[in-house]
Amino acid sequence: MQAVIHGIKNCGTMKKTFAWFEGTGAAYRFHDYKKSGIDAATLQRWCERLGWEELVNKRGTTWRKLSPEEQAISSEAAAIALMQAHPGLIRRPVIEAATGELVIGLDLERFAAVFTGNKP
Repeated sequence: MQAVIHGIKNCGTMKKTFAWFEGTGAAYRFHDYKKSGIDAATLQRWCERLGWEELVNKRGTTWRKLSPEEQAISSEAAAIALMQAHPGLIRRPVIEAATGELVIGLDLERFAAVFTGNKP
């Protein structure tokens, strides 16, 4: 089983992630959650492991475009609904390793340890 990289294709962080995977030969499959969407069960699983606060990108343009009422996330269920409605809110990348481990964000040291078994 290969890693699944979740994100948005035309994102600078994603391009760096793809370059790293291609440069190391680590196998992956890409899931573009802006084009294909993201199901509530996947977001729920991620929230249980990482917490919704870790998944919501509050520094991006999608967040800034939300109304104050939408930004006032009061629960995990509200965060999941908001991330489904606006996939650009999900931090990038979220990578699910074949082992089930989740790696969030561009962390080359962690990529090396999780996806190649090496330390950079």
